[in-house]
Amino acid sequence: MTTDNRLLGADFLRATACLGVLLHHLAFRMDMKAVPDAAEPVLRFLVYGSFGVTVFFVLSGFLLARPFWLALDAGKPMPSLRTYALRRLARIVPGFWLALVVSLLLDLWLGGKVLDGERIIRFVAGLFLVSDWHWVTLFPVDNNGPLWSIGFEVTAYLLLPLGMAAVFALKARQWPARLAWLAVIGAALIVHLLVVQFAPIDEVERGWSHGLVGGAKAWMPRFNPIGFFAIFAVGSLAAGIQVMIQKHRGIGMDVVGGLAVLATAIIMAVNIGGLTEGFGWLGIPYAFPIMPLAVGLALATLPSSLYLGRVLDNALALFIARISFGIYIWHFLIMWLIEKLVPGAFKTSGDEGWETWLQTSGLVLAATVIVATLSFYLLEQPVVRWARTLERTGRRGDEPAGVRAVN
Repeated sequence: MTTDNRLLGADFLRATACLGVLLHHLAFRMDMKAVPDAAEPVLRFLVYGSFGVTVFFVLSGFLLARPFWLALDAGKPMPSLRTYALRRLARIVPGFWLALVVSLLLDLWLGGKVLDGERIIRFVAGLFLVSDWHWVTLFPVDNNGPLWSIGFEVTAYLLLPLGMAAVFALKARQWPARLAWLAVIGAALIVHLLVVQFAPIDEVERGWSHGLVGGAKAWMPRFNPIGFFAIFAVGSLAAGIQVMIQKHRGIGMDVVGGLAVLATAIIMAVNIGGLTEGFGWLGIPYAFPIMPLAVGLALATLPSSLYLGRVLDNALALFIARISFGIYIWHFLIMWLIEKLVPGAFKTSGDEGWETWLQTSGLVLAATVIVATLSFYLLEQPVVRWARTLERTGRRGDEPAGVRAVN
């Protein structure tokens, strides 16, 4: 922990996760035949920035579960669910809704799309945060693919208090309570298996060659909200462990945390050449469970590190983490707009392909940072502050300042 009670390492992981997803989408646009030999290994690695999605889920599970574990170990009741829900809605909904609406309007205007029945259903499902339950609605809009994960996050937000309520009901603390949480993860995995087994999807127009809806059919049922909750729940378990070991500061925590961060990169590198979804154990995406476990280990140990946590949470990482949600929800739409409005953008084949990719990527990065910064300071942060005025007076000491600031 730092002097301002911020959880060391969390901001670094948030920043690298959002940049990883952005760079994944940029690298995917590059024709590998036109990449210089020296840069090719780097580009092939960046393609697996898609694994940043699992970092987001583990990190969210970690940060949101931590107040529950603190209350449980102190013998206090569960934190206010009203406050929990209000904070989640205030943090996610305004920015997501704005990105969703703007994406649809631009797709109708510049993309030439028609507002037919299917497009309306997909948009409405996204608007009500339930797009994760069916392949038709998985992608709420055509031109902003990353918005698919928001519905999965919201489902995890709903399931976390249910799982915690079961653990609180046992009146167990410390390690027995953590073992009980393993049962929650196990239950999620069983339900995931049942979904995969008994919710098959037909092969009609299935695959990315049939657009986003076809791609959603290819992802599902392995992509389902219960399986993603299992990823989220690994982060929740990491929070429980961190609460128990947080006073044991020492250089050993630097070593373990550093090795855990290094392991996440190695896991991505090992997957090079395979599917960017990285289907792991039980078909759960992004190298489950080894990738979530590595991220969870980093989150559990870095707050007790002596040096590494402070090095990783440098000023740049803190800034990127602060605007990370805006980076995530806007970067793909910005790429789409640049491709529509800038002649030759992302034409990455041929002798000039590499230079074109570098220039276009720089433009995307700059525009994304600007839009994400405006989103945070003009919309996200003001709404969160306003929502805090609606909260009932209660204890707030259970949450570290870093969590309150960025989550």
